Amino acid sequence: MTEGTTTAAAESGDTLTRLEQEGEIAADYLEGLLDIADLDGDIDMDVEADRASVSIVSDSARDLQKLVGRDGEVLEALQELTRLAVHRETGDRSRLMLDIGGFRAKKREELTALGAKAAEDVKASGEPLKLEPMTPFERKVVHDAVAAAGLRSESEGEEPQRFVVVLPA
Repeated sequence: MTEGTTTAAAESGDTLTRLEQEGEIAADYLEGLLDIADLDGDIDMDVEADRASVSIVSDSARDLQKLVGRDGEVLEALQELTRLAVHRETGDRSRLMLDIGGFRAKKREELTALGAKAAEDVKASGEPLKLEPMTPFERKVVHDAVAAAGLRSESEGEEPQRFVVVLPA
């Protein structure tokens, strides 16, 4: 094994350990939040695409809906607070993703379909297509779906009115 390979393997292991640590810190923070709010929920942790991923799941979807809010607004705020809690403990900025009650997973499926449909429409018309304003998470999913369909896309505008433009080949 060469020195470069050893270093890369060690860095990869360090990254995984760091992401697992982020997940643990986030899970502790979220468990405390659930206790304060007197809500039932289980915490699932994973590492996906070089970021920690934490999900709150429960048999009582109605309770968790309070933590999602309208269009995921509360979820976005909780994700940011959880990232801050991780940052406070580690000193490193976190890219942790939080899902509650499967909201993000369902949203990802819808946005992937939207991106694929937009790509089809642009291929057929040959004209750029502007989509509605989206959050950074939503835009990322759409960009990935457009790229998978073989086209390019860009984000334009200023937050919170930033949107995706799907471009012809």
